[in-house]
Amino acid sequence: MPEDSFRNRLILVVDDEERIARFIRLNMEHDGFRVVEAHRGLEAMEVFRDAMPDLVLLDVMLPDLDGFEILKMIREISQVPVIMLTAKGEEEDRIHGLELGADDYVTKPFSPRELVSRVKAVLRRAEMSGMATYDVIEVDDRLKIDFNRREVWVEGKLVKLRPTEYRLLYHLVQNAGWVLTYDQLLSRVWGYEYRDEPHYVRLYINYLRQKLEENPSDPKYILTERGVGYRFVDYKRLRGEGPDKA
Repeated sequence: MPEDSFRNRLILVVDDEERIARFIRLNMEHDGFRVVEAHRGLEAMEVFRDAMPDLVLLDVMLPDLDGFEILKMIREISQVPVIMLTAKGEEEDRIHGLELGADDYVTKPFSPRELVSRVKAVLRRAEMSGMATYDVIEVDDRLKIDFNRREVWVEGKLVKLRPTEYRLLYHLVQNAGWVLTYDQLLSRVWGYEYRDEPHYVRLYINYLRQKLEENPSDPKYILTERGVGYRFVDYKRLRGEGPDKA
């Protein structure tokens, strides 16, 4: 995807420190983005509804509603990409944001280039399209996946996956029976910029297991290859439809 494709994308920056918001605005505009600002939580939701941004940069610490509350409100009405801005070292904030549906986080202080790189990576992921089409995949009597409709069914019930969870599952199932390393999964699901963030893989594997596995602590679909990565069970081999894989 050419970098010019990001030009004029609208970014909503939510930060109560106007100096930081202005700093972000200048750097984003330098790379061709358009920017709108909000400095309070309720103001952010008003701007969000009016402006319909392509991505939100959302600070955790706000004077009225905190960033997590705003994130939950956004997720009730939209799947627009959200990057949380968190204080350095606040790991619990980062994990909590991801659990609520944030697409990424950037810790303060951050460099302008890091921020722009993360924004572009998240936008690229959000715009992924053209995935290979499949018929409905019946892994077994319990789990069915329809990649054409982007639907996952467990025990006859539709299971809602977040976009990142869906992309991760797609790449695992596409390579069923083969081990995908941490680096491979990071590159394919999150982007090359995330090659040093293996905790993303572990966290989202856990999310998928909680939603798909009958016993997440003893998974039968998404298997761990300790120290290497993960593989999805070779469901074709189990059904006698494919060749053995060494």
